[in-house]
Amino acid sequence: MSTEYAILLPGDESKWSSATPEDQAAMYAKHNQFMQLLAERGHTMAGGAELTPSKSAQVVRGSLDTVTVTDGPYAETVEQLTGFYLVSTENLDDLLNVCGILAGDGAVEVRATVVHEGM
Repeated sequence: MSTEYAILLPGDESKWSSATPEDQAAMYAKHNQFMQLLAERGHTMAGGAELTPSKSAQVVRGSLDTVTVTDGPYAETVEQLTGFYLVSTENLDDLLNVCGILAGDGAVEVRATVVHEGM
């Protein structure tokens, strides 16, 4: 039975914004290679997206109809969540190996999603 995993991609947004077009193209090539290997190895891409810069985030606090909204990221850190993939697989070990393409000199976080019965 397949399990769905979220692959969370943290990164230093300042490095991306100052990267040359060649460096950006190389990063996109890594992501294309990642997606190709997923398909070749029997993993199923269920979704994912690159996120806008964290400075465009809006943080919501409060309860229904009584919220306070502030601009900027939830956490004040150098690394922010820059994107994610949702991947369905029966072979977590292989998925983790394929994620090494994206980790490079940094890290990615892989977490199983929670499935609630009847939802």
